Amino acid sequence: MADRGCPLEGAPLPAEVRESLAELELELSEGDITQKGYEKKRAKLLARYIPLIQGIDPSLQAEHRIPGPSQTTAVAPKQQKSRPTTSRDERFRSDVHTEAVQAALAKYKERKMPMPSKRRSVLVHSSVETYTPPDTSSASEDEGSLRRPGRLTSTPLQSHSSVEPWLDRVIQGSSTSSSASSTSSHPGGRPTAAPSAAATPGAAAATALASLEAHTHIADLHSAPPDVTTGLVEHSYFERPQVASVRSVPRGCSGSMLETADGVPVNSRVSSKIQQLLNTLKRPKRPPLKEFFVDDFEELLEVQQPDPNQPKPEGSETSVLRGEPLTAGVPRPPSLLATLQRWGTTQPKSPCLTALDTTGKATYTLTYGKFWSRSLKLAYTLLNKLTNKNEPLLKPGDRVALVFPNSDPVMFMVAFYGCLLAELVPVPIEVPLTRKDAGSQQVGFLLGSCGVSLALTTDACQKGLPKAQTGEVAAFKGWPPLSWLVIDGKHLAKPPKDWYPLAQDTGTGTAYIEYKTSKEGSTVGVTVPHTSLLAQCRALTQACGYSEAETLINVLDFKRDAGLWHGVLTSVMNRMHVVSVPYALMKANPLSWIQKVCYYKARAALVKSRDMHWSLLAQRGQRDVSLSSLRMLIVADGANPWSISSCDAFLNVFQSRGLRPEVICPCASSPEALTVAIRRPPDLGGPPPRKAVLSMNGLSYGVIRVDTEEKLSVLTVQDVGQVMPGANVCVVKLEGTPYLCKTDEVGEICVNSSATGTAYYGLLGITKNVFEDNLVFIVGKLDGLMVTGVRRHNADDVVATALAVEPMKFVYRGRIAVFSVTVLHDDRIVLVAEQRPDASEEDSFQWMSRVLQAIDSIHQVGVYCLALVPANTLPKAPLGGIHISETKQRFLEGTLHPCNVLMCPHTCVTNLPKPRQKQPEVGPASMIVGNLVAGKRIAQASGRELAHLEDSDQARKFLFLADVLQWRAHTTPDHPLFLLLNAKGTVTSTATCVQLHKRAERVAAALMEKGRLSVGDHVALVYPPGVDLIAAFYGCLYCGCVPVTVRPPHPQNLGTTLPTVKMIVEVSKSACVLTTQAVTRLLRSKEAAAAVDIRTWPTILDTDDIPKKKVASIFRPPSPDVLAYLDFSVSTTGILAGVKMSHAATSALCRSIKLQCELYPSRQIAICLDPYCGLGFALWCLCSVYSGHQSVLVPPLELESNVSLWLSAVSQYKARVTFCSYSVMEMCTKGLGAQTGVLRMKGVNLSCVRTCMVVAEERPRIALTQSFSKLFKDLGLPARAVSTTFGCRVNVAICLQPNRLGKLAEQGTAGPDPTTVYVDMRALRHDRVRLVERGSPHSLPLMESGKILPGVKVIIAHTETKGPLGDSHLGEIWVSSPHNATGYYTVYGEEALHADHFSARLSFGDTQTTWARTGYLGFLRRTELTDASGGRHDALYVVGSLDETLELRGMRYHPIDIETSVIRAHRSIAECAVFTWTNLLVVVVELDGLEQDALDLVALVTNVVLEEHYLVVGVVVIVDPGVIPINSRGEKQRMHLRDGFLADQLDPIYVAYNM
Repeated sequence: MADRGCPLEGAPLPAEVRESLAELELELSEGDITQKGYEKKRAKLLARYIPLIQGIDPSLQAEHRIPGPSQTTAVAPKQQKSRPTTSRDERFRSDVHTEAVQAALAKYKERKMPMPSKRRSVLVHSSVETYTPPDTSSASEDEGSLRRPGRLTSTPLQSHSSVEPWLDRVIQGSSTSSSASSTSSHPGGRPTAAPSAAATPGAAAATALASLEAHTHIADLHSAPPDVTTGLVEHSYFERPQVASVRSVPRGCSGSMLETADGVPVNSRVSSKIQQLLNTLKRPKRPPLKEFFVDDFEELLEVQQPDPNQPKPEGSETSVLRGEPLTAGVPRPPSLLATLQRWGTTQPKSPCLTALDTTGKATYTLTYGKFWSRSLKLAYTLLNKLTNKNEPLLKPGDRVALVFPNSDPVMFMVAFYGCLLAELVPVPIEVPLTRKDAGSQQVGFLLGSCGVSLALTTDACQKGLPKAQTGEVAAFKGWPPLSWLVIDGKHLAKPPKDWYPLAQDTGTGTAYIEYKTSKEGSTVGVTVPHTSLLAQCRALTQACGYSEAETLINVLDFKRDAGLWHGVLTSVMNRMHVVSVPYALMKANPLSWIQKVCYYKARAALVKSRDMHWSLLAQRGQRDVSLSSLRMLIVADGANPWSISSCDAFLNVFQSRGLRPEVICPCASSPEALTVAIRRPPDLGGPPPRKAVLSMNGLSYGVIRVDTEEKLSVLTVQDVGQVMPGANVCVVKLEGTPYLCKTDEVGEICVNSSATGTAYYGLLGITKNVFEDNLVFIVGKLDGLMVTGVRRHNADDVVATALAVEPMKFVYRGRIAVFSVTVLHDDRIVLVAEQRPDASEEDSFQWMSRVLQAIDSIHQVGVYCLALVPANTLPKAPLGGIHISETKQRFLEGTLHPCNVLMCPHTCVTNLPKPRQKQPEVGPASMIVGNLVAGKRIAQASGRELAHLEDSDQARKFLFLADVLQWRAHTTPDHPLFLLLNAKGTVTSTATCVQLHKRAERVAAALMEKGRLSVGDHVALVYPPGVDLIAAFYGCLYCGCVPVTVRPPHPQNLGTTLPTVKMIVEVSKSACVLTTQAVTRLLRSKEAAAAVDIRTWPTILDTDDIPKKKVASIFRPPSPDVLAYLDFSVSTTGILAGVKMSHAATSALCRSIKLQCELYPSRQIAICLDPYCGLGFALWCLCSVYSGHQSVLVPPLELESNVSLWLSAVSQYKARVTFCSYSVMEMCTKGLGAQTGVLRMKGVNLSCVRTCMVVAEERPRIALTQSFSKLFKDLGLPARAVSTTFGCRVNVAICLQPNRLGKLAEQGTAGPDPTTVYVDMRALRHDRVRLVERGSPHSLPLMESGKILPGVKVIIAHTETKGPLGDSHLGEIWVSSPHNATGYYTVYGEEALHADHFSARLSFGDTQTTWARTGYLGFLRRTELTDASGGRHDALYVVGSLDETLELRGMRYHPIDIETSVIRAHRSIAECAVFTWTNLLVVVVELDGLEQDALDLVALVTNVVLEEHYLVVGVVVIVDPGVIPINSRGEKQRMHLRDGFLADQLDPIYVAYNM
């Protein structure tokens, strides 16, 4: 391949110019010289040679200048420091690859991708200066999305403003491997007319840039979009139809809300980023696939159909390649040990092995004499001196582990041959550094399966191993128990003079076992028999032409692979002198191996591409090295795609130092087949080296196409020489039966030779598949194969592309790992790179976006996740490479700890099920027949009839609660109604019937006199939970005012809580505020003035010291339909709604609860609820007065200082019935988990409890109730005591589930236990219920919400048609009962909420009854259980609030289901909430862990939501614990969270925008 320095065949540049050019490039790549300086110096060097370029019209050179500085600024408003298109990183590419990458990047116009935002403390590496200030400017010129300061500009225009880089392209225009030579680099080619469709896919950078003004979207001129698959190009001609429909506007909400509820304008920083994300996602994806989707339960994943136009193999069948026979003429010793004995006795002074220290000094040279005697000594010790109960510890054929560091080849060699002499099988492994090393557990598995019980090591190494307390070497995780033998000379016994081992090393017995780590990270041992060992040594000797006493420099690991075969085995056969260069020395001085070649005049050297690459970086100023002595430079990983560029670059620099081109010999090997092929120098009969430029697209379909069109996506490969002597090689198909491939088909290479491994030790099944079944070109390792869709990609190729983007500028030491993970039934590509310590946020983001574009353009495949980790943090393989399987494991477990992540699920995941199309509904006439809908029973149920119950005469008397209180004060004055407890559990206040009546009278008098209120005025009661609140409530009823209970503001948090109080007071039109002295002071304080205008409060009366006065007459409402009180509550969707409760509804509610829970004056119940709204208010303020039972009041706020307060109170007062909320239950479960023993000691006993009811307006939380029951079973809580309730705004108590108790239990009135069913989550998304077995995939447990109250009727109606639905169909729950609220007083924020919430009628069927719509989805199911009336029991299951559901991809999702999946994804996710914003799914997770682990969650969250819900997450926001707002009932306030997110008030740790 013509290098950059060698323009055309006609005009070769002199060697010194080439060398200077190479040095210049190096300086540039390392940043030692600016782009400008580089261009100047380069122009100067080339000035004399430029006229020599033939066939280029000088006018053309001028044409290239078109995008001069003036135009450039127009395209890229914010210039980055220009990036050299020519900067190079020789290890990882042939020139063609980098050029392809740079040209690919040039094709893209600047893309606006939202940069992830990160809290400062997480910016581990960047200094404060590099932090980009938050961008608060409003929408700007481009489609209303923002330009961030310092945006990435992927247009490399700036670097083309002068002519030199263009010359660079043109100079090598005719070289076969140049991919960037555009149409205009051929003589007479017009520079750019509108590019023809044919030229477009490979439109070269020159063409693209020259026509940038006219055609910014070159790729769009195709009639059908090219399969660029990741939509990174902005297609302005057509937009992808938006996949998800807009979230259905909440009922009654106007659709044109451009502000969120808090009035946050939507162009704040976050939403502008989301807008950018939306713009990015609007690009079309891949060509449309064949459509099939049946709106059935099953959501079918798209199956990628094979492309009919994909290339297919057309060649003839390959023949078997045969290597030349092994030469028989030369007399060879019968075995390796015989050879060693011969050299040890006849040439004892001859050097065998030289070890170097980290400074490069030779520490020890082992001679063949010493080598022989020490190996004998070791063999004798192993066979005779190690005993176990007088039996020899080892017998022939036993396996022994060799644990030697990379810096001690001498001891390793002695140990290896000592084992062979003693007929033991050596198993060389790495030194484990810690008890949990990367992959060491797998090595333990290998040692266990080999039955290893002894490990050999050196003194120094043994001292460095982790020790147990006994001083012995610690047991490593997953390892079998081992004895350790130190083999330094003083520990070995000298054999008698005449002793000689009986080693048989010629047969088929195992000689040694070499370990190999597979793609999944499992470790297997390849057994190499003596015959193969000998054949391999002979074949290598012949192929490499080794001769006696040659010197070989070995840079590889001598324990395995080529390092072992050449440097330990073949070298001994030929009495060679090996100089072993340890990895530590290479790290300290990358030139060391070249210096040793020079110093020892070595004839051969054994290296990897990395070693050549490192030495290139360090060679400047080393004028005195000469490589002229080398006749073979064996490149062990010559089969890697990046090896070719290392070889080329190395030759380019060192040719002037005596390196001959034919000396470089790439080879290919594998642990199973040992050496597969090696290139020979011409003097050994090798043909000249060849290269092939193959189409990457062809390779991805398994077909070889030599690239003729000079496209961008090519792979340049070099040959790895010929087949080994004595071996036969063929290429077979990868899948199915191993047929021979055609000549243009890619397959797996199979070797048949006497020199291969024979089995995986102990793994028969795998062995059967692997071992018994001209020039060689290799296009990749099977281990690195990733199959996405129907195409194959090679991990090494992707690495090469990523490195070509900006080689040394950004990636630390070129450390990049690429692997695939399976998400949603397909392989997804993950790329992890170490970034340089000095890289800024902006740099890393720019690099990531450019890598995505390059991989997309060259491989036509999307990267699913790109993660950057700090330098030196990826798990290392023994010799410094990246441990891929361990990296993958960490990625999947969430322990990789990246510092930057970019996920691109929108681009990669193309096999999601089709969005659901809503089917037209069947008309009513054909559906309903009698009581059946579509063949099913109509889903309706009711509680017991009120008319038949025994207390109906009492109910007529008890129409007004004020009357009931007076009657009780008169008939049972001293009967205690209320006890209030404080945090210590002591009673702070009580109220008997008469006390409450008197206090209420005083309040009524004060209201009329001081407040001057008239009948029907509204009064806000702002009290902490307590008896005062109850007295004030009845005081209002006594004087005909309408009470509104309001939670008082929190003194520590006035800023957010006081405005809510003010809002309720204003919205409810309260004429007066009743409160305590303490709260009065708070409302008038300075702090309050900062939050609200305190002059606008209505009259504030404090009731602490009002005079003892009686009212002249107690007000009696004219009719039961008069308003009794207002119940205000903020819904989970952030809407403040007040409902009106009439006197009739109030008394009906109390009566239903009394009947359901069997409440009598003799009963005691414990209540741990907030008394401000809903059922909590009713139980706290109304029920005791109506039923006469005693209520023990436990304010939930007090649990913050004493978690056990509620349970202790239940135990102390022997309460049989108790009520709590989910937040109370959660506090007890979390706070008392470890303290049940302590509570038992304190005498807490919950066996008295019959029913513990959780008051909620949501789907029952099964996991929480179950863990609560399980936890407190130890304190005697009955297994079935915990049950749930359900109420909502239109009816605060629809279901309550008491357990059987009292005299009615025998008659079975209390009804059966609540039932749990399992439904298919996928069917729920389609508004269907499908019952499945427990544990089946996608199953979701749902618990019945409780038994329907007396007098309550429930029906399930279709959300849109309002028709009745059948049994087990999902629809909206409608309710009809005497205690329904009579209407909304007002709905703040959504004035248009309709009256039909309270007076809805079915569209067909029973069209007379009026119902209230609850706004909740659920279903009814008739169970096998019998009811009190003897009929079958109908269970009501609440699925979730309709307003909260997310409409995505035409389906309905409940946030709680997605949140449950997310919380399971990683142990440090404490809480999660999801919402949508402009069709994007936003997931907010609370991180309970270290901030630097935050980014691990991004990929896990995205994966789990994809896998379980088929949804692509748009934004992942990671926040501190406690950020997700929760109301007093323990429900998440998702809309508040959304408003906070959009107003940028969450202070997130990290925000990731998924592309």
